[in-house]
Amino acid sequence: MSGIDTIIIPPLRDLGDGFQVRRALPSAKRRTVGPFVFFDQMGPAHFTAGTGLDVRPHPHIGLATVTYLFEGEIMHRDSLGNVQAIRPGEVNWMVAGSGIVHSERTSAEGRQLGNTLSGIQCWVALPKDKEEMEPGFDHYGAAELPYIEGDGVSLRLIAGTLNGEQSPVETASPMFYADVSFEEGARLGLTTEHEERAVYVTEGSVAVDGQRIEPGQLTVLRTRQAVTLTSNTEARVMLLGGAALDGPRHVWWNFVASSPERIEQAKSDWLHGRFGKVAGDPEFIPLPSDSPPPATPNYP
Repeated sequence: MSGIDTIIIPPLRDLGDGFQVRRALPSAKRRTVGPFVFFDQMGPAHFTAGTGLDVRPHPHIGLATVTYLFEGEIMHRDSLGNVQAIRPGEVNWMVAGSGIVHSERTSAEGRQLGNTLSGIQCWVALPKDKEEMEPGFDHYGAAELPYIEGDGVSLRLIAGTLNGEQSPVETASPMFYADVSFEEGARLGLTTEHEERAVYVTEGSVAVDGQRIEPGQLTVLRTRQAVTLTSNTEARVMLLGGAALDGPRHVWWNFVASSPERIEQAKSDWLHGRFGKVAGDPEFIPLPSDSPPPATPNYP
């Protein structure tokens, strides 16, 4: 039996100024994979001199955001006072918990000559008993993350545990998230260590138990079934998943919660200025006046 449960082909969406994203989660076929409730591939976006990414301050609750870049740089600022640039191979892990506000912009230096931005933005839902935990932010350099090479495969473990390795990123539930590069013809086995698992191809092509998967496709694997990934070309994939969530999650705009009442409270709090402020960044994204589709992007 094939190890594939579902293949999601996310549409390409242009958010303006040539900034494109592919939203694999949530989708009509699958809302979550492990604790992952949102998965966007952003770019590559090419900004001319004097322009860049400008995600104005906006709020989050009930989740951890995970920013991981392939190319470019983003300057993160939040209501806790953190200011941190993120570059390829590094991790910005922001726990929203009871509430946080942040912005993501291209730095002044990055705007001078033009720049290219490409990467993945994820949201990881917090367990019910940690949804209201204190917000926090941690940055991890590329050298701090486990990096394993061999037999034509290079794997950087972004978060969680995989194949006996553990990332230093402090997660709230059992999970894994990895960036894997393949030489042509290389193979990687994926065990049943985690309950829910998925493979997202960003470059090249791989086969899952012989079935070809193309770039931009999220392949959700069957539970309790080991699989083998084989590269048809040089390829790059993201591996993700973990324990199933402890119940459904409501997602509205940038808010994630296990109850609709908590979402309504967050709406009111943002509308009436009860969230924190991002020092040095007085702009903000207004609360949408109408209910948007689930997980409306917080990009401009």
